Amino acid sequence: MSNSHPLRFDPIAEATRQWTIHWTEPAVMAAATSIMRAQQIVLAAVDDALKPHGLTFARWEALVLLSFTRTGSLPLGKMGQRLMIHPTSVTNIIDRLETDGLVVRSPHPEDRRTTLASITPPGRRLVRRATKAVEQAKFGLGSLAADQLGQLTSILGVLRSAQGDYEDSSEK
Repeated sequence: MSNSHPLRFDPIAEATRQWTIHWTEPAVMAAATSIMRAQQIVLAAVDDALKPHGLTFARWEALVLLSFTRTGSLPLGKMGQRLMIHPTSVTNIIDRLETDGLVVRSPHPEDRRTTLASITPPGRRLVRRATKAVEQAKFGLGSLAADQLGQLTSILGVLRSAQGDYEDSSEK
């Protein structure tokens, strides 16, 4: 994302200065705010890459998830867990993808209470094209070198693991 009117100062540096005067833990505030602003920048870049393909990040992410499975199908509940979104959000995403012919719903063959979402051939074709566009946009992270990307992923991995996002198998 290219900001057409960039700020003339770093708002996080200014917030840190102010935080130091009024509160404690300015480094924690600065890190948290930096993550949130960076997430907005990355999401805007990905959304810009996906827009010509008629996809949002959430819809693209669901298609990518389905395309990664052996069968091209997952239960809606499992999709919600893996995408870390509420079941209602999964339903809305799948509704839209189904309307566009990119996925189909079907009953689970072994569990009548479970509904599967399956990617269709047009969904597979679209997710390949859209993913190429996202890769060309470098997910909005093109200004970082490979070693910086690795450091960022590692640091955020520590945070995610400590907060219970996943079990770190390297600690066992």
